[in-house]
Amino acid sequence: MSHVDDVALDLARLALADATHSGDAGIVDQVGEILGMSSQTLQESYLTSIRVLRAEARARALLDARRSKAP
Repeated sequence: MSHVDDVALDLARLALADATHSGDAGIVDQVGEILGMSSQTLQESYLTSIRVLRAEARARALLDARRSKAP
């Protein structure tokens, strides 16, 4: 991973945690907008990290639900 990807992933995790804690999902978009004003490359990596983390959470929830229903 590059430094940009590391920073983007860290910011994505922080933004998603803040959104969960505060109930304000808009923080994710606000961070993305701020990043886009200065670095389109960092913004793109951040948005990719957001999508990956959300997809991972959905997949894990599905697998956990299936495991809890297994005989």
